Amino acid sequence: MVTPVVPLSVLDLSPIIEGGDAGQSLRNSLDLARHVERLGYQRFWMAEHHNLPGIASAATAVALAHIAGGTAKIRVGAGGIMLPNHAPLLIAEQFGTLAALHPGRVELGLGRAPGSDQVTARAMRRTLLGGDEFPQDVVELMSYFEPAEPDQAIVAVPGAGLKVPIWILGSSTYGAQLAAILGLPFAFASHFAPAMMMQAMAIYRERFQPSAQLVAPNIMLGVTVVAAESDEEARFLFSSLQQSTLNNRTGRRGRVPPPVADFDARLDPYARAILADSQACAIVGAPDTIRRGLDDFIRQTGADELMVTANIFDHTKRKRSFEIVAQVHGRMTGAASGHS
Repeated sequence: MVTPVVPLSVLDLSPIIEGGDAGQSLRNSLDLARHVERLGYQRFWMAEHHNLPGIASAATAVALAHIAGGTAKIRVGAGGIMLPNHAPLLIAEQFGTLAALHPGRVELGLGRAPGSDQVTARAMRRTLLGGDEFPQDVVELMSYFEPAEPDQAIVAVPGAGLKVPIWILGSSTYGAQLAAILGLPFAFASHFAPAMMMQAMAIYRERFQPSAQLVAPNIMLGVTVVAAESDEEARFLFSSLQQSTLNNRTGRRGRVPPPVADFDARLDPYARAILADSQACAIVGAPDTIRRGLDDFIRQTGADELMVTANIFDHTKRKRSFEIVAQVHGRMTGAASGHS
């Protein structure tokens, strides 16, 4: 049986490496966006995180303006904006501005998590409602992208009438239920929280209600893919992400560290459990390993699209990883069409 081939997109956290700085990270993000645009990736998303020394995309709309202005056709979007941090009107204006400047290329993924810790959340003057207002805020935000009605009291300028596509992001069943009820596409964070992936997808598909934006369920799954010329090199490069994950989960947040050899051999049972929980879906290896991994993941999940992410310390190696994935995807596409 030939595995159906699904589109590939990119999630970029604009990683700040040890010895680097945010400016270089954001310049690298644009370089990567141009690279994956040439390779045929469909979307380039950036994520909102705060008070994390290893991520440069906190001001997500500003970072996306940098990306959109330096590319020509790839879709750009947030994966995502953490809506509890913001007034919906302000996000409508920000992404309305991006959409006005780059028609047909801008989309908006919305998440319910704060993207930070509680102390940072308070520093952002966030009303700590625990996400209870998220559904209402999503609906309010969507309304600002509709054409303005006569005598409408509040209009997003830019924003009104621009119909910016909305996605719901999630790492649990909550987002799946909301996306289904609203008839919106759903992006699941299986690249760092895969435990509830299958359950969330089942709920979304079962409860989906067609909408003006979407007539049938559409699921995009985040997946860490680290590709290199050999399995050994890929595992070496992957160790940077493994270290970052352990550091973040154990309260030692920092910049992305350089890779280390034989990292797995150094892990204690607790560290192994953390990585097994968060990186269960990661695909790491040489081209043949990547092809088998993608094939298995697509068959297992029935995903409509994959959003590839790879926090690799060396920018050149990072670009090469996305290039290998694109080449593997091209061969899979050829096999599916009978031209393997």
